[in-house]
Amino acid sequence: MDVNEVKKEIMEKLELGELNSGVFYGEWAPVEGRDTLTSYSPIDGSPIAKVTMATKEDYEKVIKKAQESFEVWSDIPAPKRGWIVREIGNELRKYKRELGRLVSIEGGKTLTEGEGEVQEMIDIADFALGLSRQFYGLTIASEREHHRMYEQWLPIGPIGVITSFNFPCAVWAWNTMIASAAGDTSVWKPSSKGALVAIATMKIANRAVEGLGYPPIFFLVVGRGREVGEWMSTDTRLPLISFTGSIPTGKRIAENVAKRLGRTILELGGNNAAIVTPKADTTTALKGVAFRALATAGQRCTTTRRLILHESIYDDFLAKLKNIYEKVSIGNPLEKEVLMGPLIDEKAVENYLNAVKLAQEQGGKLIYGGERAKISGFENGHYVKPTIIEANPDMEIVKTETFAPILYVMKYRTIEEALEIHNNVPQGLSSAIFTTDLQEEEYFLSHRGSDCGIANVNTSTAGAEIGGAFGGEKETGGGRESGSDAWKAYMRRQTVTINYGKDLPLAQGVKFDI
Repeated sequence: MDVNEVKKEIMEKLELGELNSGVFYGEWAPVEGRDTLTSYSPIDGSPIAKVTMATKEDYEKVIKKAQESFEVWSDIPAPKRGWIVREIGNELRKYKRELGRLVSIEGGKTLTEGEGEVQEMIDIADFALGLSRQFYGLTIASEREHHRMYEQWLPIGPIGVITSFNFPCAVWAWNTMIASAAGDTSVWKPSSKGALVAIATMKIANRAVEGLGYPPIFFLVVGRGREVGEWMSTDTRLPLISFTGSIPTGKRIAENVAKRLGRTILELGGNNAAIVTPKADTTTALKGVAFRALATAGQRCTTTRRLILHESIYDDFLAKLKNIYEKVSIGNPLEKEVLMGPLIDEKAVENYLNAVKLAQEQGGKLIYGGERAKISGFENGHYVKPTIIEANPDMEIVKTETFAPILYVMKYRTIEEALEIHNNVPQGLSSAIFTTDLQEEEYFLSHRGSDCGIANVNTSTAGAEIGGAFGGEKETGGGRESGSDAWKAYMRRQTVTINYGKDLPLAQGVKFDI
């Protein structure tokens, strides 16, 4: 599939030009007088289009409009807000193919992954519709006569959402579809490496809202990460900042927000491991490990980065896994037979090569890969070979997340030792065990087992469904997005007490007679 032909088709259908405004404050900001960034395709290194970056004046207009829209939006009954959010999902359905291809061109994902990301937005819109009738509060028994107590949940205001390149629109939807149903508006700072996807998504989503006669509820600020991140994280007008990205940047965001006593949802990456025991179904385990180590070229926060194999199956399993790696189709992700596309840019390739070098210097043994992949016709793309390295769990590089298809393989003898190795990293996002043994499974799921926010049995570390709250522990940040009761992060809890009697009794038997 020709990259340039696909570019031309989707740019036209998604209303994108050679120069695009990166600021939306109820209308698209003019492009004159602003710095620009260029979006490049990692597939072939070619420029796609330019995007203007926000000034501080633009940012102030965005916040002002987000506040004004909040005053209108929050007064709409929640079930009606949910219905409007579902209509946003319906509008996204119309552009699933085109927007999915833009995700592939700008982010390097395969076609199925690109469309899958758009499907996540559609699914979370449907999920938000259901939630809009379920913002439940408890009824509480009062110790005072003729008193009734309950809690209710109320919108908190405009929220800030800062996303990474690897999921250029789905993570935005995880936050904003639920927040919108809850009554909040949102300000989005996307990755500069996913700016075109963000602009196209904003056009589709706000067009749906405006078509129903409501003011825009989604706002956009494209700009330099550190600059816009500082504006947002220090801004008291944004009571919540949801940040997806690196641990160092997440710590800076958290510190800024904490200083003003705001809220954060932090998803700061993972260093995910899969344990394969002698009781595992080998076919299932091989598929689970290989796919999640290779999907998105290892650029998922839930990518399997460590493989912990029992010593009795180590050699056989590793040989079979290497055979899979040798046959993986690498190349243009727009081609259906390709399973692994490029890394996002040349800096990512350098990080990959440096990690491979460090791993060997620290005692690791290269089993497969460890170098660039040469793809005919795409010499300027950012392709690498998927890599397997035998490693010691105490190696420093093994405890570090490298956003690339590098899998560190280690041996274990007992399930207790496997979990000790598993938990011996600073991150705590996702985890997996492959076994048909009930005792091994339950130990893995006990308080002595996986210390991650996500635990999987006989399925891989990646591929989380939107119905479950997504997030992790330790340096992953502790936040939760998407399903379950994650909606509570976007609302404020209020305890209500009503006295319907003619006296004023006090709690705890306190007397105050006047």
